[in-house]
Amino acid sequence: MKAAPFGPRALRAHLATLLPAFPHCALCVAYSGGLDSTALLAALALGSRARPQLRALHINHGLHAGADACAAHCQSFAQRVGVPLTVIGVEVPRTRGASLEAQARATRYAALARALHPGEVLLTAHQADDQAETVLLQLLRGAGVAGLAAMPPLMRFAAGSLARPLLERSRAELAAWVQERRLAWIEDATNADERLDRNYLRRQVLPRIRSRWPAAARALARSARHAAQAQRLLEELGRADVNKCADGADLSVPALRALTPERRANALRVWIARGGWPLPDARRLAELAGPVLAARADANPTVAWGGVVARRHADRLGIHAPRAALADEELAWAWRSAAQLALPGDLGTLTLEADARGPIDLALLPAELAVRWRRGGERLRPRGGGPSRALKTLLQEAEVPPAERARLPLIFAGARLLAVADRWSDASIHVRARARGARRARLRWQRP
Repeated sequence: MKAAPFGPRALRAHLATLLPAFPHCALCVAYSGGLDSTALLAALALGSRARPQLRALHINHGLHAGADACAAHCQSFAQRVGVPLTVIGVEVPRTRGASLEAQARATRYAALARALHPGEVLLTAHQADDQAETVLLQLLRGAGVAGLAAMPPLMRFAAGSLARPLLERSRAELAAWVQERRLAWIEDATNADERLDRNYLRRQVLPRIRSRWPAAARALARSARHAAQAQRLLEELGRADVNKCADGADLSVPALRALTPERRANALRVWIARGGWPLPDARRLAELAGPVLAARADANPTVAWGGVVARRHADRLGIHAPRAALADEELAWAWRSAAQLALPGDLGTLTLEADARGPIDLALLPAELAVRWRRGGERLRPRGGGPSRALKTLLQEAEVPPAERARLPLIFAGARLLAVADRWSDASIHVRARARGARRARLRWQRP
């Protein structure tokens, strides 16, 4: 059955099928100012008085001369359609040998993750042509089933979730709707740079494919859905195999050996991902599934990748991050004279930002703070009138990956835990309900 023409009504109907809580959920649009996100933001904001709680975020990478003008346009357009917008400036790291496109994307999503409220749904404007480009890029990179599944319509993200409600809409369809309503948008100058793989595909390759196969985007999207279904089956099988091979948090080597090579590699992928660790490349995964398991019981072989070490000890396979000295670190923070504190290594900075809606009352905050890392047994009271909670329990409930838990900066006043990075703060420093004229602030943890 042919989809209804794009517009506010069709978008809301699709969101109702995608998000069980819609319209009783908070939505946040990742708004770049481009054609696609303009269509998404406008269609959500227009056409209904009873719209859901809605706001927008714009990430200013500062990568081109018109970046500030683009941010100003976004502010103006959001004000026009009556949606509150926050502009977040970021600095994209320039790592030698790394793709600037990939680094900008990683920086953007990290900023969006930090800004997303608990339970909020981040909406991005990826559409059918973007999905087709992603499938082709993954094919050319030799990706497996998970990569070919491309972008899912809904996934967990940061403290909430991420939804892509336009994946079944073409760029041409969105352009027609925006132009018909004479809505202004900004063309990103970097979209014309064909040195970037996605732009080359979009400008040189896909037009030729479409001239021969007009329905190519729909066909590629269908292939992505088939791959996503296959990936879900692989994950289901992998979870069953991991549960069968589990030896506490580790895996039993004899049980892994009893699996076929394909199921063994799949189980290892699921086990590694379940722990929140980065996945190894194909060569290291093959080494882990083969020579490491076949080695002598007393050999204790290891495989390392991305700050992770998998180690076999006798008949058990375990995984961990090399122990850092963070547990022994302690930093003094006189926040009144320096609102920003540099953290060690690659952990970024902590900042107390003045914020009219911030949860922290600066008058209740001691002048001298200490920043430490997990040592065990920490507790705080996230809600006024609520019980004290163990940090370990909060981290488990929030499904914070083990690899990140040891890196979370903890803010103390003496022995009392006041805040866990920018995730939780203790009720003792929260703004009181009847406090008038309170100096409010929000804690930000910014990582490179």
